[in-house]
Amino acid sequence: MGRTFASLKYYNYRVWFFCALVANTGTWMQRVAQDWLVLAVLTEDSSFAVGLVTALQFVPMLFFMPFAGAVADRFDKRKILYCTQSLQGLLAFGLGAMVLLDAASVWHVCLFAFALGTVGAFDGPPRLVFISELVPPRSLPNAVGLNSTSFNIARLIGPALSGVLIAWVGIGWVFIINGFSFVFTLFALSIMRPSEYYRASDKAADAQQDTSDSPAQAAEKSKRPKGQVREGLKYVLARSDLRVIFIVTGVVSCLGMNFQLTSASMARVVFGLEADGYGFLGSILAIGSLTGALFAARRQTQPRVRVVVMAAFAFAIAASLNALMPTFPLYAVSLVLVGLTMLTLLTSANTAVQMSTDPRMRGRVMALYQTVMQGSTPIGALLVGWISEALSPRWGVGIGAISAFLVVAGAYIWGRRTWDVQVRYHLRSRPHFDIRGPLEHERDAAVETAQDQINREIAQSQGDKTPGDHAR
Repeated sequence: MGRTFASLKYYNYRVWFFCALVANTGTWMQRVAQDWLVLAVLTEDSSFAVGLVTALQFVPMLFFMPFAGAVADRFDKRKILYCTQSLQGLLAFGLGAMVLLDAASVWHVCLFAFALGTVGAFDGPPRLVFISELVPPRSLPNAVGLNSTSFNIARLIGPALSGVLIAWVGIGWVFIINGFSFVFTLFALSIMRPSEYYRASDKAADAQQDTSDSPAQAAEKSKRPKGQVREGLKYVLARSDLRVIFIVTGVVSCLGMNFQLTSASMARVVFGLEADGYGFLGSILAIGSLTGALFAARRQTQPRVRVVVMAAFAFAIAASLNALMPTFPLYAVSLVLVGLTMLTLLTSANTAVQMSTDPRMRGRVMALYQTVMQGSTPIGALLVGWISEALSPRWGVGIGAISAFLVVAGAYIWGRRTWDVQVRYHLRSRPHFDIRGPLEHERDAAVETAQDQINREIAQSQGDKTPGDHAR
């Protein structure tokens, strides 16, 4: 199997990849149907109402996701996913039934969105960390990239399929179909082989505990002390590299990645299209995202902070072009570049955080990362929704580009002052950009120290020979 799909040789990951693809497709179908239900059926093209529903769906993540990370570190992740995936399926069935019975209103959709966000807060951290148990550590970058590939294949299929189904059978049936899609995830979890999980850190910790603790001490430790969320927060605050990644991705996600809202507004208000046009834009965005995910899957080395910042800068450029496109075909084509840069940013940040974090802290750190990424969405959705309705949907896209430029500039200035980051451009040699950060400075210092040691040894050897030479 090629390098891009190397992780599929592991049975558990292969099962998870393909079954999650079905469930993710259903999720994207529901997202399009939910936005279109609010925008075109329950209101008169109110972008703010769509932003409100989106905000309510992500508000619970601000409050619950940090605790969900502690739960993911403490309990069996597969059992947690059984519960969360089942509940999400039931919510999809419930909303679909209300729409089919013509009993749904905006406040009903708001309630379901809030409930779905609450379940999603406890679903995200174990689902992300669960991947690290399906493949060995050396394959984690590839597995994260392939996970994004699965997600974006679904993103490619789901919106377009949703647009077609809305026209053919109606919005309510899209929710019902999504409810059935969660059955595939539950099936995947049921046929996995626990004996093939990769929990090396847990086994090592258990072995150390067995040899150093008495049974009473072991039982006491198994209760897990309070303050685990605080411990995870302290871990992140003590790591300057994680702080930079969290801030950059958090700002870009908050104001620049409200595609459900901005694409719906652009399709409906600016270009005068129906649900199939909105679904088409989602699929075009997914083409670029899928390309970025495939590139990420080929990555064999751990991405660094510089990759995250450079990807954010590229996203700022792509979003700027996207906001200025005058026609629907040009707007759609520009979304490919937006999707590519967005996925490069997200997969680089995700992999960098997971691979650089102590496995014992990974659930809590990833929960905090998801809190920053998705918990900021309520603020961004309300602000972007208000801007899109008060000014123009183009400004709703443009505010994301402006914020990305600003946070990249801030990260660069901070890096120069704190890490002594230096960026040089060489026109005639490759690579054209030479970026020197803490790792390069540390390597240069090590080389300089080694060279000084060699020089001292040479000088000492010459000094030892001098008396003999004089004697002769």
